[in-house]
Amino acid sequence: MEILWAPWRMEYVSKESKKGCFLCEALKKEDGEENLILFRGNFAFVIMNRFPYNNGHLMIAPLKHKGELEELDEEELKEIFSLSQYAVKILKKIYQPQGFNLGINLGKCAGAGLIEHLHLHILPRWEGDTNFMPTLSKTKVIPESLSSVYEKLSPFFKKLKEL
Repeated sequence: MEILWAPWRMEYVSKESKKGCFLCEALKKEDGEENLILFRGNFAFVIMNRFPYNNGHLMIAPLKHKGELEELDEEELKEIFSLSQYAVKILKKIYQPQGFNLGINLGKCAGAGLIEHLHLHILPRWEGDTNFMPTLSKTKVIPESLSSVYEKLSPFFKKLKEL
C-alpha cells in the first residue's frame, strides 16, 4: 500500500464549521499569500481556493457580501466575468489545462458550501485528472502547494493592477 502525504489538508478535514463568511474575512486582510487574494478590483476580487480540487483552482467573487445572482449590478457582473476571462488566459499559459469548469453554485442543494456570498469557481481540468484515486480510494492528489501556485499566478495579477 502506498501512502500519500497531504498535511495541509488536515485543516480542512478537521475544521469545525465556522460562522461567518470566509470571503469577507479574507477581504479584511491585506492581499497576499496569507489570505490567497491575487487581485482586488473595484467590484470583485480573485482568490485561490484554500481547499482546491485541482492546481490553479480560483474563485472570483463580488467585493460586497451578496448571495444571489440577481443582486449583482452591471458593474459587478462585468468585472466578475472580465476577471474570469483573464484568469482562464493566465491559467492556460501557466498550466496548459485541456479544459475548464466554470461554475456558480447557488443554494445549498446546488452544492454551495458558502451560500451567503456568491462566487464563481474556475477549475482547470486535464484528461485523466479524475482517475482511480478519487474514484476507488476516495483520495484526491493535488501535486503542488498553495504557496507554489500563488508564486506562479501573483505576478500576472500584479500586472493587471498596473493597467
